[in-house]
Amino acid sequence: MSQQLSDLTAALLEAARRAGAQDADAIAVQGASLSIDLAGGKLEKAERQETTDIGLRVLLGAKQACVSSSDTSANTITEMAERAVFMAREAPDDAHIGLAEASQLAKQRDHSALDLNDPAADPAPADLQEAAQTAYDAAMAVEGITQVEAASGYLGRTSVHLAATNGFEGGYAKSIHALSAVAIAGTGTGMERDYAGEQRTHRSDLPDAAGIGALAGQRAVSMHGARKPATGTYPVLFDERIAASLIGHLVQAANGTAIARGSSWLSNSLGKQVLPSALTLTENPHKHRAYGSRLFDAEGLPTTPRDVIADGVLTGWTLDLATARKLGMQSTANAGRSVSSAPSPGLTNLTLSQGSASRADLIRDMGTGLLVTSMIGSTINPNTGDYSRGASGFWVENGEIQYPVNECTIAGNLLDMLLRIVPANDARTHLSRVVPSLLIDGMSLAGS
Repeated sequence: MSQQLSDLTAALLEAARRAGAQDADAIAVQGASLSIDLAGGKLEKAERQETTDIGLRVLLGAKQACVSSSDTSANTITEMAERAVFMAREAPDDAHIGLAEASQLAKQRDHSALDLNDPAADPAPADLQEAAQTAYDAAMAVEGITQVEAASGYLGRTSVHLAATNGFEGGYAKSIHALSAVAIAGTGTGMERDYAGEQRTHRSDLPDAAGIGALAGQRAVSMHGARKPATGTYPVLFDERIAASLIGHLVQAANGTAIARGSSWLSNSLGKQVLPSALTLTENPHKHRAYGSRLFDAEGLPTTPRDVIADGVLTGWTLDLATARKLGMQSTANAGRSVSSAPSPGLTNLTLSQGSASRADLIRDMGTGLLVTSMIGSTINPNTGDYSRGASGFWVENGEIQYPVNECTIAGNLLDMLLRIVPANDARTHLSRVVPSLLIDGMSLAGS
């Protein structure tokens, strides 16, 4: 597979040279997936896909253009290159684009040590269906469950190969196995839905299917009879299931694209405290068996672990080559790309410092407030950090969970909220974003 992809990227670069490109980079992606979906306890969909997609970026001085195709024939590759060069000639100038210098390129390109690709044989469709059925049956067995909306099994394998006229060439393969269930408790307008799901790069690491199904059922039943909470200002505990979304808003605001455009509520925060001083947010692109791991970025630069936030202080932006040049900085080797787009900055695996208290300790300490386990919709002002999201979860009084709640809105300002987070110690370390439950005192809550 990798040899075939390397042949495609070589053909793309050669076609770009013939068409008149000064520089170019190419990407080829080959994927295979198998998905099994059950509905009502019966097979609803069994789907297998195999795709090969190619992308080419050509550069003519300060101009660039990107083209892509799922047709890998020689004629299509020639037409792609000619079309890309034509488009580049008409594109606006951007003085910051360009390939990496040869001296900047990653030397270590063998991803085998990261163990991203499951060496075991792929499960047969019947095996995935059996796992989904087990999850379905376990969810249905939970007292109070009226139906299981869906149970699904998934296998995906992806191979990626990158090459550029600056001499860079490298690729890697990775796999993903997933299993999930969605359960419903109650009937009519009193129905409540919840889910459970797990995914791993290696199938042997997946939790038991019955446990996943039972958890989906238990979560749905626990929400039965939900009602609106009181309106006011209360502590809000973001459950570990959704706490990573808060950190997601933070790293999105620290992305070089937003900074270069001047559209980030963190624009004036470089070198300043944005989290409590006890907390550090680390990116580790070399995490073992983590789907997002990689030794080099989409521009061929070597990746390395770094503290995005150290002791609460924002240490730098997340940059690719173009955004780094715009800001007068060095790339943090965070470029990613699809076959149809130019590189842009993005993060891989993140870990936030955990606290010493358990989730139960934080519930006890919050007194009266809201434990959020699910959120829908969002209104985030990218310039000010004003935050508003629909939420559901559980009402807490005197440090104990009292009843489920839904149809409420929590609001605040991210700059203020993040400086006041108190972490629990319950983060799941296998995730790409390892973030524990987070307590924030004094958020606005709109309910009944």
